[in-house]
Amino acid sequence: MESNKVVSFQSLSQNVGRFNLRNKTFLIPQMNRIGSHLLAETFRGFGIDAKVMETHKGLDLGLEHTSGKECFPCQITMGDILYFMKKEEERLGESFNPESYIYFMPEADGPCRFGMYNKYQRIVLDSFNKLDRLKIGSLSTDDGYSLAGLIEEEHVRDLRKAAYFSVVVADILDRLLWRVRPYEKEPGMADDFIENSMHVMGNTFAECSSGKEFNKVLDKLEDIVREGKAIIDPAISPKPLIGMVGEIYLRTHIQANQDVIRVLERYGAEVVNASISEWVNYTTYDRLRDAKIGLRLNLKQFRVRPMMEHLKKVVNFGVELLYQQSKQKQVYKRVRSLIDLAEDHKVAHLEDTLKEQDLYSFDAGTEACLSIPGIVEYARDGYNGVVNVYPFTCMPSTMTSAIAMPLMNKLRIPYLDTPYDSSFQPGREAAIRTFMYQAHQHLKRNGRKNLSGH
Repeated sequence: MESNKVVSFQSLSQNVGRFNLRNKTFLIPQMNRIGSHLLAETFRGFGIDAKVMETHKGLDLGLEHTSGKECFPCQITMGDILYFMKKEEERLGESFNPESYIYFMPEADGPCRFGMYNKYQRIVLDSFNKLDRLKIGSLSTDDGYSLAGLIEEEHVRDLRKAAYFSVVVADILDRLLWRVRPYEKEPGMADDFIENSMHVMGNTFAECSSGKEFNKVLDKLEDIVREGKAIIDPAISPKPLIGMVGEIYLRTHIQANQDVIRVLERYGAEVVNASISEWVNYTTYDRLRDAKIGLRLNLKQFRVRPMMEHLKKVVNFGVELLYQQSKQKQVYKRVRSLIDLAEDHKVAHLEDTLKEQDLYSFDAGTEACLSIPGIVEYARDGYNGVVNVYPFTCMPSTMTSAIAMPLMNKLRIPYLDTPYDSSFQPGREAAIRTFMYQAHQHLKRNGRKNLSGH
């Protein structure tokens, strides 16, 4: 690929947005490995050629075409798409056509720099010959990541339900791995099992998602959970339970966080990471919350048309959130009858937790809305330590740290910040070893939570 250095800012509106995915290859960045693959298979079940891109192999390209002021996920995803397109051009030669692909890069409103990723990446892509024809498909938290515009209108609702369901199931497979791996009978058993299970569940979603055969998916998931539970060696004593929060990309992208969960496990931890579905629930909850505020304001002023518009949003987002929470509860109920896995909190409960001590406000937004009360709930539930994972210079996670660190010191619960960029910090393992020593001491003094709640 050669750079042509000609950029049209009109491209930011014309080549970033919602585009129909039919007859296109839908390129999905790999954030969470299991979640990305199950999502891709769900789209394939609806006849969309979805593909998960390799990740982190193009990091040098990402660093070359960013200034260093962007947060780390922007650099990684920038490298992922440039590396993929470079390899496709090498593979296809003269038949290479960037218009055949749509690169998926969602966004968020509010102060987080994530809201500018696709704009910045659009400018970079436009500076390359041919890549100015590669469109960026974008969804936004502004409408709760609605899928309208990506597929025919009659399939939008079914695809959204299936996509959300795939996210919840992916969370379960991740939590099954973290529950089993610290207690596996032989090293490597859990990793091999979950990798195979990801492909099994992916095939199941591809076959069942468009027909809404969710019970078949759950039956297969139950079989996997039973098999996974058999990997646990009952002779191994319970280990310190560590809760993890932070920026959604860094805490779920293994290469970006330098496999921090595995490092914690190496020093004796059992880890529970915040889920992806928690973020999806939050975006829907936040839109519902905004709609309620708008309804109250317009009701006071008796502005009929805006009032009815906000009422419609309240109903739509309320129904959406109710569906998400009920579906998530259904999945966790079936799985937790077989093995003790941590269950997500309701987002409304997390907001109540913040209000109790006036720690933070949902009015300020960002993932701090989830991380701060998530840390408090870990503490209340008897976890032996908390880790905050985030990109270096991340504003929401820095706010989380400023609030959480003195709070955890007061409660005498070990707490660790782990910011990441492309460098490898020489003191990282020493910090984790020290943290885990404190977690082991906390376990001796206080015991630990049974994840089943019994």
